[in-house]
Amino acid sequence: MNRFAAPCPTSAIAWPDDFGTRFTLFVDTEEEFDWTGPFRREARDTSAAAAIPEFHRRFADRHIPVAYMVDHPIATDPAAIDAVREVLDADPRATVGTQLHPWVNPPFDEDVNVHNSFAGNLPRALEAAKLSNLTETIEASFGVRPIVYRAGRYGLGPHTLGMLEDLGYRIDSSMRATYDFSHMTGPDYSAVGNDAFRAGPTGALIELPLTTVFTGHARGAGRWLHPLAQRMPFGGALSRLGLLSRIALTPEDMPVDEVLEAIRIALGEGVRVLNFSYHSPSIVPGHTPYVRDAADLAEFNRWWDEVLDLLDRLGVRAASIDDLVAAAE
Repeated sequence: MNRFAAPCPTSAIAWPDDFGTRFTLFVDTEEEFDWTGPFRREARDTSAAAAIPEFHRRFADRHIPVAYMVDHPIATDPAAIDAVREVLDADPRATVGTQLHPWVNPPFDEDVNVHNSFAGNLPRALEAAKLSNLTETIEASFGVRPIVYRAGRYGLGPHTLGMLEDLGYRIDSSMRATYDFSHMTGPDYSAVGNDAFRAGPTGALIELPLTTVFTGHARGAGRWLHPLAQRMPFGGALSRLGLLSRIALTPEDMPVDEVLEAIRIALGEGVRVLNFSYHSPSIVPGHTPYVRDAADLAEFNRWWDEVLDLLDRLGVRAASIDDLVAAAE
């Protein structure tokens, strides 16, 4: 099991005062696949990518730079490449980054199963080969060397951060704060909080966890109570009674009213960079469990309108990848 310890306090990023409080948006830009079925190498359809330029306009109109974390099916499909390049050409603050789905990323030297769907579980040389292949493919397809990474399924391993340093990456956003995927043989981030910190063998990386906030009357005990509740029959009752919920900053399976509360709590706790995320196939109904039909898509859109309106009222400005790198130096 890959368990990640709480970062050392001295590794915390000391954002400059004039940087203010900011937010980032990462889009896991990927193929469509059956979320309830087994992993398949052949599942490489990228038709939903055609909707990216139109959906991006809601962010561009608000001057929000987006990091599109593309994986191998996206980076090798001409139509998907064109869709992402259209955004990059129109919005110079938008960024292309790297997302590794090992089951659809060569070289194909491993069995396809749940354990191997976390790239960090692969043999070190194979994970490195897949990551190098994808990095070079993205550079060839988009004309820019990616400097920001997210492991698909949040699947960091013990050697991943060193590989990223070797390839010149500056930011990793693979850690999902307070989440533990060890029951699926994935990594355990239960000790990782929301604050950005320096990571990697030499500290050259900025680790920017996906923001996750405990809400409810018992939120102060969330770190130990939530994992316990998940193992107990009464776990869901804590959320229904307003005692404890764990809210990630994503429109996928996270009700907007609870996210608005989570944003206020995170800011009250002094989090300087809020990290939002969603999967690109969710912008077309029928491809993810979160957006099954037109009504779900309308709710998805409303979620963004309400969240972005709140951030604007609170004076929380968007930050690009370049903004983060410059401010952390």
